[in-house]
Amino acid sequence: MDVPGPGTPAELRSTVAREAAVVVLLTVLVAIASVLADLPGRIADWSRSAVGPLDDAVLLLAASHLFMMVFGSRRARDLKAQHARRAQAEQELRERARTDPLTGLLNRAGLAEELRAAVDDAAAGGPPLAVVMLDLDRFKEVNDTLGHAVGDTLLRAVAERLTAELRRGDVLARLGGDEFVVLLRDADPDAVRRTTDRLLAALRLPFDVDGIVLEVDGSLGVATAGTDPAELLRAADVAMYAAKADRSGVVVHSAGLDRHDPAQLSLFGDLRRGIRDGELRVHYQPKAALADGRVRGVEALVRWEHPQRGLLPPSEFIGLAEATGLIRTLTDVVLTQALEDCRRWRAEGVALTVAVNLSARVLLDTGLPDRIAARLADAGLPADCLELEVTESAAMQDPGQALDVLQRLRGLGVTLSVDDYGTGHASLSYLSRLPVSTLKIDRSFVSTMELDGTDQVIVRSTIELAHALGLRVVAEGVETRATWERLVALGCDEAQGFWLGRPGPAEGVLARVAAIDSLTSGDAVLPAGA
Repeated sequence: MDVPGPGTPAELRSTVAREAAVVVLLTVLVAIASVLADLPGRIADWSRSAVGPLDDAVLLLAASHLFMMVFGSRRARDLKAQHARRAQAEQELRERARTDPLTGLLNRAGLAEELRAAVDDAAAGGPPLAVVMLDLDRFKEVNDTLGHAVGDTLLRAVAERLTAELRRGDVLARLGGDEFVVLLRDADPDAVRRTTDRLLAALRLPFDVDGIVLEVDGSLGVATAGTDPAELLRAADVAMYAAKADRSGVVVHSAGLDRHDPAQLSLFGDLRRGIRDGELRVHYQPKAALADGRVRGVEALVRWEHPQRGLLPPSEFIGLAEATGLIRTLTDVVLTQALEDCRRWRAEGVALTVAVNLSARVLLDTGLPDRIAARLADAGLPADCLELEVTESAAMQDPGQALDVLQRLRGLGVTLSVDDYGTGHASLSYLSRLPVSTLKIDRSFVSTMELDGTDQVIVRSTIELAHALGLRVVAEGVETRATWERLVALGCDEAQGFWLGRPGPAEGVLARVAAIDSLTSGDAVLPAGA
């Protein structure tokens, strides 16, 4: 309840009431005195004995009082209007503090108020509630391709469409970017399912934005258990990222999703900041042709220069980037740096190709071909200088969409290869239907082929089948000269591994390339750090 303060309507009414009571009391006292003391007669006698009658003075006083009433009334109207404007301005400021200016929805502060009230109501025996975290898929491509003005218009259209799908009493808020939150009141499981199905179906309908038809999708995470607003939002966020990871549309939070610990949460914050602040480093591992030992290209491998933990390998953070949706931004950073380094090597007279790994989430991003075309154009490089490596599991996760993206990439002139072959469940005949030109045999078979006859048979048969299907073969994990020579005998096309050179910074690539050219023909010594 608001406590009346100076100048509020409640205090003004109280003041007027007190003053009116005083006026009434004084008027009654004067009336009593007039009757008891015959005040009119006394005043008349005094007036007749005075220098002049009091009629003029009374007239002046009456006129003055009338003027005061007129001007006082106008001043009162001005004060009332001023107070109304002030109250409206204060109300607008309060609304602005809790409203998103772009969409008119509640912002994070406004949602916090509504969520706290709903949680308290549920704890007191009121209806159950649910929190739905909603993130748009493919929105970044709209911003990058068509500009922020179109992106803002799309966000307003999304807000209107989502609002139309909600029940009376439900609350929609925008946290920022393309993230929305829905607070569902009286949310039994059936009601939650019906509402999330409606929201997802509404998102998947095309949006007409200034004559441009745009298609987006969404990932929804639902949290239904919890008595703390922050915990509910966290749980819905975890479920939303799970929905993104398995492309299921909607995921309801469960204890099994909470595989992270406080250290992982802290690392996630560090990684997001590290990507923003340029802490990612791209190292390169050479690939050499087995026919002549010459280095034709390098594979780009990301590292993270953590301010406290030092240089971290990808195994420390790629999984986290995949789970939290940072992998797309991370891949864009690696692509940009790799193409810039490739451009610089070519300017120095060494025409190397550069290979970049694509995760499943990035491969299924329909905006990827356009972004890669733009980066190639910015670097002034031909498309065939770039090789993109995809894993079997990535190609199998959504074969239809993967094939579409790969065909568009191939149409650009980019080289495509299947990485880590043999560790997944895809058949070579299936992979051969993809628009790829190269197959990379996983190091787990190559590095032990001199000790394990079965692995050697697998490597030999894979090379033969791949060649029969018109695919080039790259062997990973070459760690000895004996393995190199055996691969030469088996007719493998290219190889990479620690014997040729460990991944290292871009600045040392050309020196390592020169050293490898002599290493494959004799016992040369690699430069330090190779």
